[in-house]
Amino acid sequence: MAYKINDDCISCGACAEACPVDAISEGSEHYEINADLCIDCGSCASTCPVAAPQPE
Repeated sequence: MAYKINDDCISCGACAEACPVDAISEGSEHYEINADLCIDCGSCASTCPVAAPQPE
């Protein structure tokens, strides 16, 4: 199950830096996770200051 970033994202980029497989990129409104690349490790969720990444 991949993670998804919700609308609470403040676009700080902490999740992208923490992702070991580079599955996170800056989207038009906030950061987004490529579900095909996500390995469900939770690094993004544990790094995010606003808990925007959540399991789908």
